Amino acid sequence: MKLTPVLAFITMACFAVSATAQQLPSPHIARITKDSVIVITGVTQRFTVDSPEDQGPVPTAVNTALLPRELIASFPNAAMINVVGKDGLAKTQGTLETGDKVAAGGRMYHIGLQEMALNAKLEILQPAFTAGAAGRSMTVKFYAGQRSPDVAVRLRVPATIGATMQNILVNVIGRGFVRLDSLHLQSIGRTGTAYSYSKVGEADIKKTADGASVITLRHLDLRPDNNGDVIFIFNNVRFPEAGKFDIEAGYTTAKPAVLASAPAIATVTVTRNIADFMREPLKIKTYLETPELYTSATFRWTPTGGKETPKLMLSVDGGKKWTAAKAAIKNGSASVSGLKPNLLYTFRLEGKDRGVSNTARFFTGKMDIGGFAPQADATEAVNIAIDSLHRLGGGTLLFSKGEYNVRTVRLRSNVYLYVGKDAVLKAMKGADAPEATWFSDKQYRSGTSPTDPGPYDDPENYLTKQDVGHHYFNNAMFSGQRLDNIKIVGNGLISGNGNLVNSDKVMNNAPDNRADKIFSFKLCTNLEIGGIQRKEDLWYDAEKDEPYYVTAKGKDFNTGNMLKIERGGHFVLLATGTDNIHVHDTYFGKYSTGNVRDIYDFMACNNVEAVNIYSKVSSDDIIKPGSDCSLGFTRPATHYRVRNIIGDTNCNLFQIGSETADDITDLCVDNIYVLGANKAGFSISTNDGAHIKDVHLNCGHTGPLHARSKMLRTTAPFFISISNRGRLIGAVAGKYSFTENGKTRNELLVKNVNIGRVENILINGIDISEVYGGSSYSGKRWKPYDGTQRRATSIIAGYSLPDAPEVAGGLDFRLPDGRHTGYIENVQFNDVHIVDMGGNPAGDAAATPPELGVGQYNVPNLKTQPSYGLWARHVEGLTVKASSFNYVQRDGRYAIFLDDVKKARLSGLKMVKSKDVEHVIGLKNAPGASITDIIYYNDSWNNSPQPLKQDGLVKTP
Repeated sequence: MKLTPVLAFITMACFAVSATAQQLPSPHIARITKDSVIVITGVTQRFTVDSPEDQGPVPTAVNTALLPRELIASFPNAAMINVVGKDGLAKTQGTLETGDKVAAGGRMYHIGLQEMALNAKLEILQPAFTAGAAGRSMTVKFYAGQRSPDVAVRLRVPATIGATMQNILVNVIGRGFVRLDSLHLQSIGRTGTAYSYSKVGEADIKKTADGASVITLRHLDLRPDNNGDVIFIFNNVRFPEAGKFDIEAGYTTAKPAVLASAPAIATVTVTRNIADFMREPLKIKTYLETPELYTSATFRWTPTGGKETPKLMLSVDGGKKWTAAKAAIKNGSASVSGLKPNLLYTFRLEGKDRGVSNTARFFTGKMDIGGFAPQADATEAVNIAIDSLHRLGGGTLLFSKGEYNVRTVRLRSNVYLYVGKDAVLKAMKGADAPEATWFSDKQYRSGTSPTDPGPYDDPENYLTKQDVGHHYFNNAMFSGQRLDNIKIVGNGLISGNGNLVNSDKVMNNAPDNRADKIFSFKLCTNLEIGGIQRKEDLWYDAEKDEPYYVTAKGKDFNTGNMLKIERGGHFVLLATGTDNIHVHDTYFGKYSTGNVRDIYDFMACNNVEAVNIYSKVSSDDIIKPGSDCSLGFTRPATHYRVRNIIGDTNCNLFQIGSETADDITDLCVDNIYVLGANKAGFSISTNDGAHIKDVHLNCGHTGPLHARSKMLRTTAPFFISISNRGRLIGAVAGKYSFTENGKTRNELLVKNVNIGRVENILINGIDISEVYGGSSYSGKRWKPYDGTQRRATSIIAGYSLPDAPEVAGGLDFRLPDGRHTGYIENVQFNDVHIVDMGGNPAGDAAATPPELGVGQYNVPNLKTQPSYGLWARHVEGLTVKASSFNYVQRDGRYAIFLDDVKKARLSGLKMVKSKDVEHVIGLKNAPGASITDIIYYNDSWNNSPQPLKQDGLVKTP
């Protein structure tokens, strides 16, 4: 159904939204009296991406041109609102001054200036209650008008709500809900010792003379802007009598000045009629269209406790005529089925005791925007339609056959986007601007060099702790913050169209060219992105260079079900602090492989599932779990289930890190097919103090293993590492000169962030060959090995600080937990078979790779490794069994070299020992090593197999 038949409703809803928005408090109007308009002035800290980094505090005062716009809501009938200067002449520009006046509605008002904090916003979600009904929760959302550290927030609620420290949950800037009496115990996340907060905040409740409760939260860090500063949930709220009840809130800043806000007021309306009747939005993990999907609905309301069961009534003409619905009704819920498709239904309850309830609406189908959205720029039409569906209680917006050019689509909770087979969504220039922030990030907008102090100069500036693309969220093709139940599904095409930037210098561009991501989600829940799901596993055919589905009848190359995405800029998906994510059945780069960097980036996300992903080629990681500081706090990540990931990348196919500010645990990956990777095929790196734990490859935790995993053309098949980059709020670094392996290094060392941990890594069942950086990202698919491409061994590298005698002036700090070396613990390789390209001379067996560090945390920083198969350093508990190591060209290095590896267990291995090297395994400070059941071949595979005896073939310096 085209949108046109319901266009009248869409337009009406749009006007309703505008009218509602006008009633919100204007940021700068403190109050209006009979003869005066009091305008707020003050100061704040506010940086845009163009602000000079040393600008300092800026005034908050509104200028003359903008004041009339803020007054429109207060004078809706005024034909014109004008500012008049103290000289009596019209004033259209410049700053407001005492003595100025404003003419509105046929009257003249004096303008008074008062130093205050900008107005807060207060919203009650579902603010209608039924008198005498059972208790239910009430959610109140508070947003301060300006940023500040050390903020105090006050919320005044009427006596009937019965506020206690035990029945209120509170969520400060998205850190998560805790009971009010536990706020002071809530974790502040992972920080360095130079962070000035030791707790999220403190809370108390005091009663007033009229029985109201004043809830005060103190010492809140509200410098981060996460689209909602404090969310309160009051449990078991019950209003015995009808009426209107006001809730008031205000706040006080601490910097750059102490300023108090005027009270913001929101009203709870309580009626005798049922007031909270609502349709349950459609919520399914994976979109699957069935005949019942859009022809049935469920409703709920708070039970009133009466004997009467109300009737569910429906209307298909906007409420002019009502008929009884055939519904199952029980204890505050109703379900109805058999509705006619593609109709806008209105529902309500009717009964003798409670009369007529409020109404709820439902559109029984996908609302088609085709034919309504302009071809040149569909942004406004799409956003109006999304907003209208949200106000219906949710629904699905269909992009039927056609091309839709958009700047920024602002997503809303419970609204799904369905991209039809012949639909193409393209990004335009002119997306939303990056958000303004309390801190400036200009001082540091890209990666860390070994000597750049930028990320550490201000320990509390969370914008300098990760690359620039990670801490701006608005500048995207699709964006959403603090949303729930979002889907972008279908089998059409979404393209960045060359208008999404993939460079860290994105903010140097013109304002209309600063978008760098397709999807941006911040602190959201229940997200799905993907094609029309198939239950079969996706795999790859090398001869056709195409993915296929594994079916009972053989290979099915029909990928018409898959969502096609291309030219994603820096990120196809940047999801930060977002939980319950399902991405699946997606084909990246089918028609264009340019202008794409990261594919799926999950920062501080939990409960993530990625299945059946094919990427023809990208310039950065395909699946990337991590955790950064972009929310203004850190958040751990756990429970990832990843399956059937196939692709070619200029970086890593699967990469944990390098953003590792908080812990990352419980990741299970099955069935990977690396077509090319100019870094690693499978990479695990903790650089910022995180504990990475329980990572399993090919253990069958996501389902049966349908094939052996493969790696081709990777610089390093595995890269498991620790550095102490320490990009963390509260981190402090110093410049040091030290000697390592006879060479002088001048670098930063982080002084107050503990070295991260990596443990319990299980790697099974994978065949690896053509070990060289052979990704097709730079051109030909694929360039054969010619000796010029970068190569590295499979690497397991812990981290150690330089010893004090090697540091000029000594090592003048001790990390908080006292550790000097970070050991990688309990790594197991089983049934892993590597065929290296080989060709290194025997002299390389003496290579001693440098330690990793700040700005030195990638494979190339380790130079040459002394072995061709596996090199490990600073490891405790390494098991390698039932595996093999071979080369194409004779290689003069060890097959395996262990340096500072404790309790190694090598068993059931086959490997090749070159005639140019005396030993096949090298051990350096490897106490407790057990080497059993090893077969080696002389110079080439299958040549003169010999059992390994530890009498000269294992080197122990």
